[in-house]
Amino acid sequence: QEARDLAGECLRDHGMTPIFACNGREAMSAIEDHPPDAVLTDLHMPEMDGLELVRLVRSRFSGLPVVLMTSQGSEETAVSALRAGALSYVPKAKLRNNLCDAMGMVMAAVEERRFRERTRSLLEHSEASFLLGYEMDGPNALISHLQGNLRQVNFCDDTELFQIGTALAEALSNAIDHGNLELDSAIREQGADVYAELRQQRATQDPYRDRRVRVTETLRPDVVQYRVQDEGKGFDVSCVPDPLHPDCLLKVSGRGLLLLRTFMDDVTFNATGSEVTMTRRRRTT
Repeated sequence: QEARDLAGECLRDHGMTPIFACNGREAMSAIEDHPPDAVLTDLHMPEMDGLELVRLVRSRFSGLPVVLMTSQGSEETAVSALRAGALSYVPKAKLRNNLCDAMGMVMAAVEERRFRERTRSLLEHSEASFLLGYEMDGPNALISHLQGNLRQVNFCDDTELFQIGTALAEALSNAIDHGNLELDSAIREQGADVYAELRQQRATQDPYRDRRVRVTETLRPDVVQYRVQDEGKGFDVSCVPDPLHPDCLLKVSGRGLLLLRTFMDDVTFNATGSEVTMTRRRRTT
């Protein structure tokens, strides 16, 4: 009770309005009825403890930050809660000194999220094109930029951001290696060194060295589309094996298409196989 009163006093002093719950079940009910800006929870509670509450909040309200209050001897459980998705924790012994700082950081994150939501509400349509050669850090730099665009409009959570980044990485690798450099996927089965050496050679030879990959991003509030176009000879799209077939699942060369179709909602190739269009719809609210 003392920790609860102290926490309430600290929050009110900083312009926040606390809503109290006796346990995790009551907290979840209150969150569902009136979603708060943040959750401050004790680790040890009856009926549903703080660790279970963190997991539930993460699964149902992925963007809602949770801060833990911990007592001495509960450090391991606190670490488990942080891994489960809690944003921070404050030892009860240092509650008066540390809570306001911790909640200040949380509220700054909440404010940033609000700005992102506002930006998304203002977004109508954004389109940008990029040209890639064989720059060593080019693909990673571009993927980071494209992920940043999604983050700025609160398009998705970190897990989804990773999935989209993985799909982009595979599409770029396919366009550069198999499209512009005309490297056969089967060469990967001979070993990474053989593949890397041939890749390096072709990047400096005609006709490969002057080829480029064009990436076009089209971003709307609830959907993002990427077109990745290479300047290679293309391929017969009808001859691409099903990546989910048992014979393909364990092949190194079948992994890219499997990841594209798993992480993106729609994946289509043009008639010549030189352009792939990937679409991802917004899931989180």
